[in-house]
Order: sequence, then C-alpha cells, then structure tokens
Amino acid sequence: MGQDTPGPGPGPTVAAAPTPVPGEGQTRRGVGVAIGALLLGMLLAALDQTIVSTALPTIVSDLGGLEHLSWVVTAYILASTAATPLWGKLGDQYGRKKLFQTAIVIFLIGSALCGLARNMPELIGFRALQGLGGGGLMVLSMAIVGDIVPPRDRGRYQGLFGAVFGGSSVLGPLLGGLFVDNLSWRWVFYVNLPIGVVALAVIAAVLHIPARRTPHRIDYLGTFLIASVATCLVLMTSLGGTTYPWASWQIIGLGVLGVLLVVPFVLVEHRAAEPVLPLGLFRIRTFWLCSVIGFVVGFAMFGSMTYLPTFLQVVQGVSPTLSGVHMLPMVAGMLISSTGSGQIVSRTGRYKVFPIAGTAVMTIGLLLLHQLTPTVSATETSLYFFVFGFGLGLVMQVLVLIVQNSVAYENLGVATSGATFFRSIGASFGVSVFGTIFANSLGPRITDALAGTPLPPGVTPGSLQADPRAVDRLPPAQRTGVLDAYSVSITDVFLYAVPPALAAFALAWLLKEQPLRGSVTAPDTSEVLSSNPVERSSHEECARALSVLGSREGRRRVYEKITERAGLDLHPAASWMMLRIHRDGHVEPSLLAERVDVPLRVITGGARQLEERGLAEREGLRLVLTEVGLRQADTLFAVREEMLAELLGDWWTAEDRPHDLVALVRELNRELCGSDAEQPHNGDMRSDHRLP
Repeated sequence: MGQDTPGPGPGPTVAAAPTPVPGEGQTRRGVGVAIGALLLGMLLAALDQTIVSTALPTIVSDLGGLEHLSWVVTAYILASTAATPLWGKLGDQYGRKKLFQTAIVIFLIGSALCGLARNMPELIGFRALQGLGGGGLMVLSMAIVGDIVPPRDRGRYQGLFGAVFGGSSVLGPLLGGLFVDNLSWRWVFYVNLPIGVVALAVIAAVLHIPARRTPHRIDYLGTFLIASVATCLVLMTSLGGTTYPWASWQIIGLGVLGVLLVVPFVLVEHRAAEPVLPLGLFRIRTFWLCSVIGFVVGFAMFGSMTYLPTFLQVVQGVSPTLSGVHMLPMVAGMLISSTGSGQIVSRTGRYKVFPIAGTAVMTIGLLLLHQLTPTVSATETSLYFFVFGFGLGLVMQVLVLIVQNSVAYENLGVATSGATFFRSIGASFGVSVFGTIFANSLGPRITDALAGTPLPPGVTPGSLQADPRAVDRLPPAQRTGVLDAYSVSITDVFLYAVPPALAAFALAWLLKEQPLRGSVTAPDTSEVLSSNPVERSSHEECARALSVLGSREGRRRVYEKITERAGLDLHPAASWMMLRIHRDGHVEPSLLAERVDVPLRVITGGARQLEERGLAEREGLRLVLTEVGLRQADTLFAVREEMLAELLGDWWTAEDRPHDLVALVRELNRELCGSDAEQPHNGDMRSDHRLP
C-alpha cells in the first residue's frame, strides 16, 4: 500500500533506506502457510457479507424490529467502507502484521457480541464494530501478499483470494441457512471465532513481513466527513416514514446536515496532502459516469440480496437452507458474466457494450423479480434470479477496467478504490431504501388484509409485521391475505429500483470507448463482489497487472520474440538457459531438467548450442557464460525489459515516468528472466523442433 501519492498534492517523503525485496529470505512452505492464514482472514470478511442474508428473517422474528432489518447489513457496509483507507495507510506506517492481527481481534470481538445481542439496536451496533475489523481484513490481507510474494507470483496468489471470495459468495447463503435450521442464527456469527483464532495463531507464528515503512499524512478529517455525509443520508432514508415521519424535524435535519457536511469535505480534500477521494478525479468524465453507474449497481445488488431471502422464507415458505440454495443462480450469474466480460474486454479492448448490456439486463431482471408471487415455481424463480445476477456481473467488473483505463498512473490506485467506494455507498443506500419502502408498505397492507376478520389470541397486525413466523398461526384464509401483503411489499421494492437502473442504462451510452491500455487487466473476484472498496496504490495495481501480463506473455513463447528482437540466431530454449545462467551464475543441465517442466533433450540441445556458439563453457557439470555470452545475455535482458515496459503503454512513455514504475519493471524482469514461470515451451515441443 501507499507506494505513491494517491492524489494531487505533494507526496510523502519516503526514507532512503534500502527496500527489502518481497519474498526475500522466506521459504516456499512458509509463504504457503502464511498465504493460507491470510485466506482465512479474507474468508471471514467475505462470508460476513453474504452469510447473514438468509438468517435475517429468523433474526427479526427473534429480536423484533423489522423496520430496522436493513441496518444489520448497512451498519457493516458503512463501517467497513469508512475504515478501508485508514487500515491501508496505517498498515504502511506501523506494519501490516500487527494491524492485521488487530483487525482480526476487532472482528472476532464484534462477532462474539453479535452472537450475544439481545435486541436489534445492540446487533446493529455490534455489526458496525464487526465491519471496522472486516474492512481491515479485506485490505491488509491483499496488501500483505505484496510484502511476501515476488511480483512474478503476485497475480497467481491474488487470484486465490478472488477464488475464496467467489466461493464464499456461494457458500455464505447456504451456511447461513444451515446454521439457522440446525443450530441457531447466533452461530452465523459464532462460526467466525474458531476460524479467526486459527488465523491469528498461524499469522503470529509464521508471517514474517520485511520491515518497510511508508510515511503518510493520513486524511482523518476527510475520512470522517465523507463517512458522516453517507451516514446522515442513509439514516434519513432508513428512518424516514418508519421511525419518524418524512416531514419531521429529525428527518429533515439529517438531510440538511448531510448536504451541509459536503462543503467542509470539499474544502478539506482541496487542502489534504493525500485526500481520501481526490476531487480532481471528478473532472474526468469517465470516472464520474462509472461512479454513478457503480452506485446504482450496488444499490440494486445489495438491496435485492438482503430482501430476497425474506421473500423466499416468509412468502414461499422454504427453509433457510433452501432459501440459500435458491439464491445460488443469482450468484452463479454474477460470477459467470463478471469473469467472462472481464476476460473478453482484456483480450479485445472493447468495453462500452458491457455496461450498456449489463444495465439493460439488470433492469429486465428487476422487472422479472417484480413478477414473483407466492405460487411461482422454483424453476421460474431461479431463472429470474439468474437473469438479474447475469446483468449485474456484466457491468461490475468492466467498470473497474474502464476507470483504470481513463486515469493517469499517479491516480490509478485511488481511482480503482474510488470506483468500488461508490458501489459500496450505493449498497448502503440500496439496503436502506429497499427496507424503508418495504416497511412503509407492509403494515397498511397487513391491516387491510385482516380488516373485518377475527384474529387468534395474541396475534395483531403489528405482531405479524414484527415476527414473520406468527403468520403460521393464522387460519388459511387470513394467512393467504397476509402472505400476499408480504409478497407485494417485497416485490414492489424491485419496481422502485427500475428507474435508477434505467438512468444507469442511459448514462452507459455516454461512456466514450478509448483504446484499452495493454496493462489494464481484469480485476479479481474480490474487487467485484466485495461491498467494501479495495484500497491499493498505483504501484500495487501495476504490480498485479504486470505479474498477470508477464506470465501470460511467458505462455506465448516470449523467448521466440525476445531472441528475434535481439537479433540472435538461437533457439528459445538456448535463450532461456542463457538468461537463467546470467541470473544464477551457472546451471547444471541434468538437475535443471528435473526441476522444470522442460524435456531433458530440449535442455541439453540448448546447452549444446550455447557451447557451440562460444556463449557458454563447461566447468565440470556446470555450464557458465563466456564473456561473449554475458554480453548477449545483457542484450536479451534489456529486450525483455523493453517488452515488459511496452505493456504499460503511455504510463511508461510519459516524460514524467514515476521512479517506482521503473523499479517495478526492473524487479519483475530480474525475476522472470530464465525463471520457471517463463519456460520456453510449456510442454509444447514445437517451438524447439529444430533441437536434436
């Protein structure tokens, strides 16, 4: 984190001490165990974004307060979103290991207290505490990868985090339902405790991070103000019409306060050395368009994911576990389309069609969800869910790509996190607004459905609204009317989300399609499905992209290209071996064949060619470079560096090219040249068919 200044203004002064190389002095086993512990930390934060949804109807039945159901989700999202930039920069200053352990402890304390909550206000407060820790788990786990893993392997390891996040999106609703059916809703939170304790112990024992400190001038006031603005406006939308009338001084006051706080926020961000949200980004048309579209996507996605389990469990009468199963088509649609669209854009360079198609399909999905009834079949429900999720996935990942393609290198990191920040704020508003619409319409509809009919003892319209399980105590005729009230109240929510979705569809047409930078690659799943923004510096974002692109180039016969460009008449295997000797000082061909996935006859053929050309000579079983070989290896090394630099496009060719970008390319080039990651054929003999 924080390798560069994330916005306009003077940057921090970085100490001139030598920077440790990531992965230096660490064993492969040690790194593997540490990564496993980090994955557990990521799993904790990722699960808590989805595991609660299927338990919410049961939680409301137990604790009451249906009108505040949305805040069980909103409190977590708001707290984690506000804390994200602070965790990242504090980790830079004071060391990520201690901060990561602190985040786990805060998260576990919040989880334990959530499980012990006796009423809805307590649960909401403890969820906010849990969100503070969850924001740190998300940011620091991914940042620590950059500390302990060399750039050449970073893309592969961060891909694991994406896989964990994708898996948790599927497992969360299922696990939540299983715990509610077989144990208690409180185990949705207690399950974090053993996982967290294991992660804490492993990290304390095996995680050794090189001592690196990056001083920051942290924008505490800007962070506080933007969090306050969001909180005021979310409170206004969630309390209006439920706890207080819309015309009450409390609701009007919250709205006015939220708007007024924007003024000091703008003033603070103008003067901040490292603003939490650089205002200069909003002068970039593509950024603010993507921010608005992302806001709507978060609005629709998290709002629907919060209330669909209530529809399934209360209206259709399925168990919490089965409601988790019914949610899987939506998650599957998101994962399939987000992964596919990101890969297609990375390879074709064409992206405008995806936000347009995604918002259109998302709007169709919302209209289909509005058609849900108590008697609709499971197949039809699954189809509606899949269509809605597919539309969300088409637009989510591509928005990050578009933003990265539109900003200068120095703003790459903060623009990436800014794009997901607005989706997070949209998620908070979505859950809040959906909850207000639902609560405001449900009470009158239940009253109308039961008008003029005697009710069983202890059952009132108010109790039916506070405890959905009380519906089962009604006679069949009355139960049908109340279930219809629940059904219409929930499905109307999706209809109210259609106008914002149509606005996003219209805005998507205004996006200008610019040539895609070679260095812009599809972000991993954790950046797509996460409800809290991923905070990375420009340096880290480039390191991730180059590690992905570097390994991809390696799979495409990079040694044929660099040998030809260097003007050398060598087989790819010979060039690869020459760079490996250049890096390690020598190689022993027979041992090398045992270590890498290259046939022995290809290696011995390459070694023979180096000897015949006078580029290498034998010292016992070892092969070392001659003076001529060293000069040609230097040429190959320089050509490989040029090819890596070309992937960065105009970031590299700019006159004020940042020094850390130069250092990153050189570091990655040193690691890749002649490495196992860049084998000359990847098991395919065709590139070396001329070798004996």
